Amino acid sequence: MSYTVRFTQEAERDLLELHAFLAELDPLPAKAAIETLRKALDLLALFPFSCRKASGADTPRLREMVVSFGQRGYVMLFEIESKQYVTVIAVRHQREDDFF
Repeated sequence: MSYTVRFTQEAERDLLELHAFLAELDPLPAKAAIETLRKALDLLALFPFSCRKASGADTPRLREMVVSFGQRGYVMLFEIESKQYVTVIAVRHQREDDFF
């Protein structure tokens, strides 16, 4: 079974900002980061429960996916809403503050 992955407006904005930051430095890593995140989303659609529960969350449906990229990476906060939908709530670089 595969879930449909959706994005909140904040998560879409996060992705655009992360891409813009990298693209300003060097377009090649920016493109590679987006491709890495795209592959992670493919896995998320198949195995959302394999990701860790979000720290500080009051529900087991709120989870975090760590996406390795270079020496650091990204963290996607998402909610498993139903048997059909997973919604990405926010995306952060691993060095950024927590979601809560």
